[in-house]
Formats: sequence, structure tokens, C-alpha cells
Amino acid sequence: MADSAATEDCETRGHPRASSLGELRASGWKPTGVREELRRNVAARIRAGRQVVEGLVGYGDSVLPQLENALLAGHDIIFLGERGQAKTRIIRSLTALLDEWVPAVAGSEVNDDPFRPVSRYARQLIAEKGDDTPIEWVGRHERFAEKLATPDTTIADLIGEVDPIRVAEGRYLSDELTIHYGLVPRTNRGIFAINELPDLAERIQVGLLNILEERDIQIRGHKIRLPLDLVLVASANPEDYTNRGRIITPLKDRFGAQIRTHYPNDTEEELAVVAQEASPVELDGLGVAVPAFMAEIVAEVSQLARQSSHVNQRSGVSVRLSIANYETLVANAVRRALRTGESQAVPRVSDLMALLASTGGKVEIEAIEEGEEERVIANIVGTAVRNVFRAYCPPELLASALESFEGGQVVHTGDDLASNAHVKVLAEHPGLRAPVIAVAGSEDPGELASALELVLEGLHLTKRLNKESLGSRSIYQGRK
Repeated sequence: MADSAATEDCETRGHPRASSLGELRASGWKPTGVREELRRNVAARIRAGRQVVEGLVGYGDSVLPQLENALLAGHDIIFLGERGQAKTRIIRSLTALLDEWVPAVAGSEVNDDPFRPVSRYARQLIAEKGDDTPIEWVGRHERFAEKLATPDTTIADLIGEVDPIRVAEGRYLSDELTIHYGLVPRTNRGIFAINELPDLAERIQVGLLNILEERDIQIRGHKIRLPLDLVLVASANPEDYTNRGRIITPLKDRFGAQIRTHYPNDTEEELAVVAQEASPVELDGLGVAVPAFMAEIVAEVSQLARQSSHVNQRSGVSVRLSIANYETLVANAVRRALRTGESQAVPRVSDLMALLASTGGKVEIEAIEEGEEERVIANIVGTAVRNVFRAYCPPELLASALESFEGGQVVHTGDDLASNAHVKVLAEHPGLRAPVIAVAGSEDPGELASALELVLEGLHLTKRLNKESLGSRSIYQGRK
């Protein structure tokens, strides 16, 4: 079974049938350490041309090769990066690299390997029952535990403590069976993860030193050695931002690999993440169509925020900002379609006002004046619209659009107007039709309305039209 596992993906193996130690021995099952197990399954994925962790965008040439190296080397890993960089997702995805099932001594709190028992309970049970020792099969997800580090986390939570109830039942304090094991030993033969490691009190971090180096634990002075077989994985923000605590140097030194995560490198990667993560709006009788240029505006907002001197870059601008903004943009378009009775919701520039609500809580503005936050966000959104307008609208078509405003004509837009109202504008201002069609790429009323607003707002932001805002409505007219 161990030989075939090298060429077979770990996710395809089924539940074995052995129910006793004797049956397990007869089946030819061989014990394997968790690091060797991960190494074997990572190698199988690499040979098959698969990513070691599925569903990650933008990490193929940066994070994933480092992760593959760390797992092949059998290292404990710490992921270092700002919020919203998929650190926790990567950690949780590592469970797919474990074997689907492993045998353990039935009733063991620490998933004792039947051939290599480490707890007193398992050793005594095997000594007493021999080949009749009952075996249970532990699934891969039961061999993963996760702890969010907080200042009140204790050694008892992680390592264990003497259980006073067991003492009250008549056991001596010196009896190893009085111990109630914590999360770490209960994850023996698996992966234990600590999120936000710097938030763990330094005296508690000291308690992890032996686990990472000597692979054993000590509880209340008990003379026990519990040689744990596990991989420790942690996540942390950069120390220059995490002022709540730090990772002590001896602990940091014991991690075999430190992997730095990052945000999407460009708009294309940002959009790929949004397409993968955003929740679709599904309502009977209502379709949703998001023009490519509107999706790009959302991604561009995040990209610009990560470069803005008005945004706290130590805090970071999470990809969750793009996801939340995209969902809010669609929601505002859906709300309009429901009110106007349209069968399809198409986001447009006037819907971008709704992003103030979804952006405000996800960026830290470096300003103390009241109202400054909304101004900074509005400026970032405006810059994003201008950049996308320049990319989508052919400059040679803008002259005809501006001619439509030479006689003092005005155009009204708003997030409460139906698409047909914008289509009428094109009939009244033929000069606008050519650039709008070039941007929209179709004759669909919703797409035309969205493209019209992009052209008008782009002309305003490039100082070729004046704009007057009245609540959710806007009036565009020629410059005087």
C-alpha cells in the first residue's frame, strides 16, 4: 500500500477495513511519519503537473514554489504577510496533502500509531490486548487543528493540564493518565496551525520551543516524553505592523521556512481572484451582466489604494476590498433593476457611489480631519475611472462626443434611471454614439447605459466636461 501511494494521489485512497492490530499487521500497512506522508503526496502532485495547493491566483511563481520546497524538506512553516493574502486558506488547504485515512489506537487522545504508540494509554492497551487491540481510522480533516493566537491563550490550551476530575476519581497526580492533553498533542500525526502567532504571549511561545525542536512536551513536571509527529504551521503579519507583540527569536529560528505572501501584482490577477471569490446574485427572472470595464474599475481601486500615500500601507489593502466592492457594485445595480422592472442588472459608473460603504472599513486612511476619509476614497475611485476610461475609449472618437455639448445641451445620469433613459440620450446626442458603442461593444441597452456613463465621467475627469452632482443624480454639460 505504501508503494502504490507514491504514484497515486492521496485524495483517491479509500477507507481500509482492518479493525484490530492483528488485521492491520496482516494487511501489510506500514507506518509513515506525517512529514514523509506530506513529502510523498506533494511529489505525486508535482509529477502529475498539479499545484500543491489548488485555487490560488498569482502565487504560481512566488509562494507555491517556496511552499513545495518547504514540504519536500519536511520543514515547519511560517507565512508572513499582510491581511487578505490567503495565508489561512493555504494553511487549511494543506490537509488535502495528508493521506485520506490513517489507523490509530481506538480511544487514544493523541492519535497513537498502532505500531509506534507514544501515550501511556496506548502502550498499556497494546500490552494487554496484543493483536486484539481495537483500531479506528482517522480522516485527514480530523488530523488538522487550528488555533487563533490571543493574549489569553494558555499553555493548558496548547499543551495540556492535569485534569482535577481524574484526580478526584482516585488517580495519583503522578499518574500520566491524569493529564488532559491540549490541542497540540491531540493533533499528533497531523498539522497544527497557529494564526497571528505574534499575538501569543512570549512566555507561551517559549512552550512551543521543545515541540519544534525536540518534538516532545512537558506538563506540570510529569516525567514523560511524548515524541509528537506533527507539522507546525503559523501565520503572522509583518512585525513592523503588528505592534501587539512579536515572535521571539528562538521560536522564529526553529521554523524551517518563512514564506512571504503578497497581494495580486496587477489588475488581471485581482480580477481573477474576484471572479473566483465573489458571491453571485441569483434571483428568479433577473440576470446580471458586469461589463469588463466596470470590473476593471473595481480592481483598479484596490491597486491604486495600495499605492496611495493617504492609505496606511503597513495595514495593507486586502483583496477582500475588491471582492466586497464588486459585490456591492452588483447589488446596487440589482436594486435599480428591481425598482425599474428591468430584466437585467448592469452596473455603471453611478453605482460606484455605493463603494464608499464597502471601502471605508477595509482601508485605514492616514487622516484625522472629519470627512477626509470619504474624500480620499472618492479620489481613488475617480482615478480608477479615469484610467479605465483612457484604456477603453478611443481618443479619436471623443471630438464627436464633445460636439454634442457645444450648443449648451446637458445630459442627466443617475443610479435610479432605467437603461432606456440612457439609450434616449444617444438618440438625442448622435455624437456620443460612436465612443459609447466602441466601449460597450454591443447594442444591449444595459451595456450602452453603462458605457455612456463611463464616457461622460471620463470626459469630466479629463477636464473636458463639467459635472454637477445632485444626490445620486449627475448633470454633464460643456465647459464654459
